Amino acid sequence: MLDPKKLLDDLLGSQIPGTDATVRDKAGQAVQMAKDNPLAAGAIAAVLLGTGAGRQVTGTAIRLGGLAAIGGLAYKAYQNYKNGAVPAQAPAGEPELLPPPADTGFHPSQAPQGEDAFTLTLVRAMISAAKADGHVDADERKKIADKLSLSGIGPEAEKFLMAELERPLDLDELVAAAHTEAQKLELYTASRLTIDPDTRAERGYLDLLAGRLGLPDALVDHVEATVSAAKVPAAKAGTAPNPRW
Repeated sequence: MLDPKKLLDDLLGSQIPGTDATVRDKAGQAVQMAKDNPLAAGAIAAVLLGTGAGRQVTGTAIRLGGLAAIGGLAYKAYQNYKNGAVPAQAPAGEPELLPPPADTGFHPSQAPQGEDAFTLTLVRAMISAAKADGHVDADERKKIADKLSLSGIGPEAEKFLMAELERPLDLDELVAAAHTEAQKLELYTASRLTIDPDTRAERGYLDLLAGRLGLPDALVDHVEATVSAAKVPAAKAGTAPNPRW
Protein backbone atom coordinates (compact mmCIF):
# COMPACT_ATOMS: atom_id res chain seq x y z
CA MET A 1 0.00 0.00 0.00
CA LEU A 2 1.27 3.45 -0.90
CA ASP A 3 2.32 5.44 2.17
CA PRO A 4 1.78 9.12 1.24
CA LYS A 5 3.72 10.52 4.19
CA LYS A 6 6.74 8.30 3.52
CA LEU A 7 6.61 9.25 -0.14
CA LEU A 8 6.60 12.94 0.75
CA ASP A 9 9.57 12.43 3.06
CA ASP A 10 11.39 10.54 0.29
CA LEU A 11 10.69 13.30 -2.21
CA LEU A 12 12.07 15.90 0.16
CA GLY A 13 14.79 13.76 1.62
CA SER A 14 17.14 12.00 -0.79
CA GLN A 15 19.58 14.33 -2.44
CA ILE A 16 21.47 12.51 -5.20
CA PRO A 17 25.03 13.84 -5.34
CA GLY A 18 26.40 15.09 -8.67
CA THR A 19 29.32 12.71 -8.93
CA ASP A 20 30.76 10.50 -11.64
CA ALA A 21 29.54 7.37 -9.85
CA THR A 22 27.28 4.84 -11.52
CA VAL A 23 23.50 5.08 -11.33
CA ARG A 24 23.48 2.23 -8.83
CA ASP A 25 26.09 4.00 -6.71
CA LYS A 26 24.09 7.20 -6.80
CA ALA A 27 20.90 5.39 -5.89
CA GLY A 28 22.62 3.80 -2.91
CA GLN A 29 23.92 7.16 -1.78
CA ALA A 30 20.45 8.64 -2.17
CA VAL A 31 18.89 5.97 0.04
CA GLN A 32 21.52 6.51 2.74
CA MET A 33 21.14 10.27 2.60
CA ALA A 34 17.38 9.88 2.87
CA LYS A 35 17.95 8.05 6.14
CA ASP A 36 20.46 10.60 7.40
CA ASN A 37 18.57 13.71 6.33
CA PRO A 38 14.76 13.43 6.12
CA LEU A 39 14.33 16.86 4.55
CA ALA A 40 16.82 18.01 1.92
CA ALA A 41 14.57 20.08 -0.28
CA GLY A 42 14.11 19.01 -3.84
CA ALA A 43 15.44 15.48 -3.45
CA ILE A 44 13.99 12.86 -5.77
CA ALA A 45 11.54 15.23 -7.42
CA ALA A 46 14.01 17.94 -8.34
CA VAL A 47 17.15 15.86 -8.83
CA LEU A 48 15.68 12.98 -10.80
CA LEU A 49 13.65 15.39 -12.90
CA GLY A 50 16.82 17.28 -13.70
CA THR A 51 15.91 20.61 -12.17
CA GLY A 52 19.24 20.88 -10.40
CA ALA A 53 18.38 21.22 -6.73
CA GLY A 54 21.28 23.42 -5.74
CA ARG A 55 20.02 24.20 -2.26
CA GLN A 56 18.70 22.11 0.56
CA VAL A 57 16.86 22.61 3.82
CA THR A 58 19.00 22.54 6.95
CA GLY A 59 18.65 23.03 10.68
CA THR A 60 15.69 21.87 12.72
CA ALA A 61 13.47 21.65 9.62
CA ILE A 62 15.21 18.44 8.58
CA ARG A 63 14.03 16.69 11.74
CA LEU A 64 10.33 17.47 11.39
CA GLY A 65 9.52 15.27 8.39
CA GLY A 66 8.06 16.50 5.13
CA LEU A 67 4.45 17.19 6.11
CA ALA A 68 5.25 19.02 9.35
CA ALA A 69 8.05 21.00 7.73
CA ILE A 70 5.86 22.22 4.87
CA GLY A 71 3.11 23.13 7.32
CA GLY A 72 5.57 24.81 9.65
CA LEU A 73 7.12 26.91 6.90
CA ALA A 74 3.72 27.93 5.52
CA TYR A 75 2.45 28.80 9.01
CA LYS A 76 5.53 30.88 9.78
CA ALA A 77 5.18 32.78 6.51
CA TYR A 78 1.50 33.39 7.22
CA GLN A 79 2.15 34.64 10.76
CA ASN A 80 4.84 37.03 9.53
CA TYR A 81 2.45 38.28 6.86
CA LYS A 82 -0.42 38.81 9.32
CA ASN A 83 1.89 40.59 11.76
CA GLY A 84 2.94 43.06 9.07
CA ALA A 85 6.60 42.06 9.18
CA VAL A 86 8.88 43.01 6.32
CA PRO A 87 9.76 39.84 4.36
CA ALA A 88 13.52 40.08 4.72
CA GLN A 89 15.62 36.94 4.34
CA ALA A 90 17.12 35.76 7.62
CA PRO A 91 20.51 34.03 7.83
CA ALA A 92 20.33 30.61 6.15
CA GLY A 93 19.08 27.89 8.45
CA GLU A 94 17.67 30.35 10.99
CA PRO A 95 15.52 30.67 12.98
CA GLU A 96 14.37 27.36 14.39
CA LEU A 97 11.38 25.92 12.58
CA LEU A 98 8.50 24.52 14.62
CA PRO A 99 5.62 22.31 13.46
CA PRO A 100 2.33 24.13 12.91
CA PRO A 101 0.07 24.41 15.99
CA ALA A 102 -2.53 21.64 16.24
CA ASP A 103 -5.42 24.10 16.42
CA THR A 104 -4.64 25.76 13.08
CA GLY A 105 -5.54 24.81 9.54
CA PHE A 106 -1.86 24.21 8.83
CA HIS A 107 -1.75 21.11 11.02
CA PRO A 108 -2.20 17.82 9.09
CA SER A 109 -4.97 16.68 11.43
CA GLN A 110 -7.11 19.61 10.26
CA ALA A 111 -7.20 18.53 6.60
CA PRO A 112 -10.91 18.22 5.67
CA GLN A 113 -10.17 15.70 2.90
CA GLY A 114 -7.96 13.62 5.19
CA GLU A 115 -4.24 13.75 5.89
CA ASP A 116 -3.22 11.13 3.32
CA ALA A 117 -5.26 12.71 0.53
CA PHE A 118 -3.76 16.13 1.12
CA THR A 119 -0.26 14.66 1.40
CA LEU A 120 -0.66 13.22 -2.09
CA THR A 121 -1.79 16.64 -3.27
CA LEU A 122 1.47 18.10 -1.96
CA VAL A 123 3.43 15.37 -3.74
CA ARG A 124 1.62 16.18 -6.99
CA ALA A 125 2.36 19.86 -6.47
CA MET A 126 6.06 19.08 -6.07
CA ILE A 127 6.16 16.97 -9.22
CA SER A 128 4.34 19.65 -11.20
CA ALA A 129 6.84 22.25 -10.00
CA ALA A 130 9.79 20.02 -10.82
CA LYS A 131 8.47 19.62 -14.38
CA ALA A 132 8.05 23.37 -14.78
CA ASP A 133 10.93 23.81 -17.22
CA GLY A 134 9.27 21.34 -19.57
CA HIS A 135 12.31 19.17 -20.34
CA VAL A 136 10.85 15.78 -19.31
CA ASP A 137 10.41 13.91 -22.60
CA ALA A 138 10.01 10.17 -23.21
CA ASP A 139 13.76 9.53 -23.04
CA GLU A 140 14.07 11.47 -19.80
CA ARG A 141 11.16 9.54 -18.28
CA LYS A 142 12.96 6.28 -19.14
CA LYS A 143 16.05 7.49 -17.31
CA ILE A 144 13.96 8.52 -14.33
CA ALA A 145 12.23 5.13 -14.25
CA ASP A 146 15.61 3.37 -14.25
CA LYS A 147 16.84 5.48 -11.34
CA LEU A 148 13.66 5.06 -9.33
CA SER A 149 13.86 1.30 -9.71
CA LEU A 150 17.27 1.43 -8.05
CA SER A 151 16.45 3.98 -5.39
CA GLY A 152 14.66 1.72 -2.94
CA ILE A 153 11.59 3.95 -2.94
CA GLY A 154 9.30 0.93 -3.45
CA PRO A 155 7.23 -0.37 -6.38
CA GLU A 156 3.97 1.35 -5.46
CA ALA A 157 5.62 4.73 -4.95
CA GLU A 158 7.60 4.21 -8.15
CA LYS A 159 4.42 3.43 -10.09
CA PHE A 160 2.65 6.47 -8.64
CA LEU A 161 5.50 8.84 -9.47
CA MET A 162 5.83 7.58 -13.04
CA ALA A 163 2.08 7.93 -13.57
CA GLU A 164 2.29 11.52 -12.32
CA LEU A 165 5.16 12.21 -14.69
CA GLU A 166 3.04 10.98 -17.58
CA ARG A 167 0.08 13.16 -16.67
CA PRO A 168 -0.29 16.53 -18.39
CA LEU A 169 -0.32 19.51 -16.07
CA ASP A 170 -3.83 20.30 -14.84
CA LEU A 171 -3.50 23.41 -12.73
CA ASP A 172 -7.25 23.62 -12.17
CA GLU A 173 -7.27 20.14 -10.62
CA LEU A 174 -4.22 20.88 -8.50
CA VAL A 175 -5.59 24.16 -7.17
CA ALA A 176 -9.02 22.63 -6.48
CA ALA A 177 -7.39 19.93 -4.35
CA ALA A 178 -6.46 22.58 -1.76
CA HIS A 179 -9.69 22.95 0.22
CA THR A 180 -8.73 25.68 2.66
CA GLU A 181 -6.74 28.91 2.63
CA ALA A 182 -4.05 27.24 4.74
CA GLN A 183 -3.80 24.34 2.29
CA LYS A 184 -3.44 26.75 -0.61
CA LEU A 185 -0.46 28.31 1.10
CA GLU A 186 1.02 24.88 1.91
CA LEU A 187 0.61 23.80 -1.71
CA TYR A 188 2.53 26.84 -2.88
CA THR A 189 5.16 26.35 -0.15
CA ALA A 190 5.73 22.73 -1.21
CA SER A 191 6.13 23.85 -4.82
CA ARG A 192 8.64 26.53 -3.84
CA LEU A 193 10.56 24.06 -1.68
CA THR A 194 10.96 21.75 -4.66
CA ILE A 195 12.61 24.25 -6.98
CA ASP A 196 14.78 27.30 -6.80
CA PRO A 197 13.31 29.36 -9.63
CA ASP A 198 16.50 29.86 -11.63
CA THR A 199 14.79 29.84 -15.02
CA ARG A 200 12.06 32.01 -16.48
CA ALA A 201 9.84 28.95 -16.88
CA GLU A 202 10.18 28.01 -13.21
CA ARG A 203 9.58 31.55 -12.00
CA GLY A 204 6.64 31.86 -14.35
CA TYR A 205 5.14 28.63 -13.05
CA LEU A 206 5.35 29.76 -9.43
CA ASP A 207 3.85 33.14 -10.29
CA LEU A 208 1.01 31.47 -12.19
CA LEU A 209 0.38 29.05 -9.33
CA ALA A 210 0.29 31.85 -6.76
CA GLY A 211 -2.18 33.74 -8.90
CA ARG A 212 -4.45 30.75 -9.39
CA LEU A 213 -4.37 30.06 -5.65
CA GLY A 214 -5.32 33.68 -4.97
CA LEU A 215 -2.31 34.36 -2.76
CA PRO A 216 -1.51 38.05 -2.15
CA ASP A 217 1.87 39.17 -3.45
CA ALA A 218 3.01 40.16 0.04
CA LEU A 219 2.18 36.69 1.37
CA VAL A 220 4.10 35.06 -1.50
CA ASP A 221 7.06 37.28 -0.61
CA HIS A 222 6.95 35.94 2.93
CA VAL A 223 6.95 32.34 1.67
CA GLU A 224 9.96 33.18 -0.48
CA ALA A 225 11.79 34.70 2.49
CA THR A 226 10.86 31.86 4.84
CA VAL A 227 11.87 29.09 2.44
CA SER A 228 15.07 30.88 1.43
CA ALA A 229 16.05 31.31 5.08
CA ALA A 230 15.66 27.58 5.66
CA LYS A 231 17.89 26.61 2.73
CA VAL A 232 21.60 26.79 2.04
CA PRO A 233 23.61 25.97 -1.08
CA ALA A 234 24.02 22.19 -1.40
CA ALA A 235 27.79 22.54 -1.57
CA LYS A 236 27.78 23.96 1.96
CA ALA A 237 25.75 20.98 3.11
CA GLY A 238 28.32 18.55 1.79
CA THR A 239 26.90 17.86 -1.65
CA ALA A 240 27.83 18.98 -5.12
CA PRO A 241 25.42 20.48 -7.65
CA ASN A 242 23.90 17.73 -9.74
CA PRO A 243 24.03 17.69 -13.54
CA ARG A 244 21.12 16.99 -15.84
CA TRP A 245 21.03 13.34 -16.71
